[in-house]
Amino acid sequence: MRAVVSRVGAATVTVDGGVVGEIGPGLLALVGVGRDDDADRARALARKVQELRVFPAEEGERSVADLGLPVLVVSQFTLYADTRKGRRPSWQDAAPGELAEPLVDEVVAELRRRGTEVATGVFGAKMVISAVHDGPMTLLLEV
Repeated sequence: MRAVVSRVGAATVTVDGGVVGEIGPGLLALVGVGRDDDADRARALARKVQELRVFPAEEGERSVADLGLPVLVVSQFTLYADTRKGRRPSWQDAAPGELAEPLVDEVVAELRRRGTEVATGVFGAKMVISAVHDGPMTLLLEV
């Protein structure tokens, strides 16, 4: 699994003109699922997102777990695009929707089990994401 994680001052996801997910300061996690991913990797990715120490503090960096901050999780199969050949991306490494959706749901569920407030997008929908990037601090995570 992969995630592009950004520290944000605020972020929203809108579907059909209505806000479906919104957070203030926290993390925006764009989550991609590969063909070989499973629930164990989904839980590992959730732990990594929650424990990622990217928020400055006087006594050292802190995580969303340390600070009680939320995460906005948005599915993004395009993280598995292969662009090495030609001009058209290949999606062969991305998991099909019937495999990917429950694994994105497992990332969300694991974050919530661990006490993190989570907002989400809508799997498979055309989404508009707005974010106020803080830093900017954006990282690629893989598990």
